[in-house]
Amino acid sequence: MSVKPNLISQPASLGLDDVVAAETMLSHVDGQAGELIIRGHHLGELSDWPFEQVLELLWAGQTPDVLTAQDIGSALGEARVKAFRIMQPFLPGLRGLAPVEALRLLLSALPDSAREPHHILAVAAVPVFTAAIARQAAGLIPVAPNATLGHAADFLSMLRNEEPQADKVKALDTYLVTVSDHGLNASTFAARVIASTKAGLFSSVIGGLCALKGPLHGGAPGPVLDMLDEIATPARIEPWLEDALARGERLMGFGHRIYRVRDPRADVLKGAVSTLNDGSGRIAFASKVETAALALLQQKKPLRPLQTNVEFYTALLLEAVGFPRDSFTNVFAAGRMAGWTAHVLEQEQTGRLIRPQSRYVGSPCANLSGSL
Repeated sequence: MSVKPNLISQPASLGLDDVVAAETMLSHVDGQAGELIIRGHHLGELSDWPFEQVLELLWAGQTPDVLTAQDIGSALGEARVKAFRIMQPFLPGLRGLAPVEALRLLLSALPDSAREPHHILAVAAVPVFTAAIARQAAGLIPVAPNATLGHAADFLSMLRNEEPQADKVKALDTYLVTVSDHGLNASTFAARVIASTKAGLFSSVIGGLCALKGPLHGGAPGPVLDMLDEIATPARIEPWLEDALARGERLMGFGHRIYRVRDPRADVLKGAVSTLNDGSGRIAFASKVETAALALLQQKKPLRPLQTNVEFYTALLLEAVGFPRDSFTNVFAAGRMAGWTAHVLEQEQTGRLIRPQSRYVGSPCANLSGSL
């Protein structure tokens, strides 16, 4: 008998473009209008909020406890102290690992089975682990968290082992808020799929981190700085960009899968970067590169909407506040953990396993004798 595969008649969307795979109250991305809405607020409205207040917004109604931003700040401080203690035995095993791989290992030490608010520990742990990973790679001893500090301030304190400057704390806070959630992006979708199996919150967000690691998602901000380093001087801006486009190379920090106009996160981060001391001239130089790149892209690729995306000013901001560029993906995870945890909590409430279909395009089955 001939066994026929179960084929689906609808046309497949290989990247799931325009396929609605979940209903969420958390965020909405309008790529045509260039808008990001997080629980009823445009991103621009949230840009001055502390990260703890955005966590209150994202987690509201998702857990039995009703926590204010102040409650969350206190809980995060205590959880950072706990995460630092959990981390200690694993530090020797981090040597030789890339920063994001080290973060993955440390998050794996957090048990899904423990009876405690996992979402708080997950958000608290990433800055602790990220700072310790960066310091150990530089031959320095990890710095213990200060539970009395705000989340962004303690992140910088653990990284630099000094009292952080107010403008840098504010810039990092804005960054964490800006990348906190962004619709059903690849890492958030991965986290929701895992959550739908009831695997647990830490298993789910680790899956999110593994997706974020890819250069087509969160692994790309560092190359923006590589591009600026290669251009080096104002006189080389246009020739360098012209040559790159002639070779068919992508200009890092420009273009986005969803946005057909300028990424709204780029504007928020550009505003945050502009408040930082630019003694090196790096930010002013980058602004000239951005202007020249946008003009060339419009000239060379008039039919493709290639505007500045979140990567461009992410790289400048994180460099300016003191993070090494190989830590950028981990810092991205520190902000996006807010969204991952909220989506995991939301998905767990549905109780529904995510199980899409696929279209079989392989060879037909051979004729077989006998019964199956």
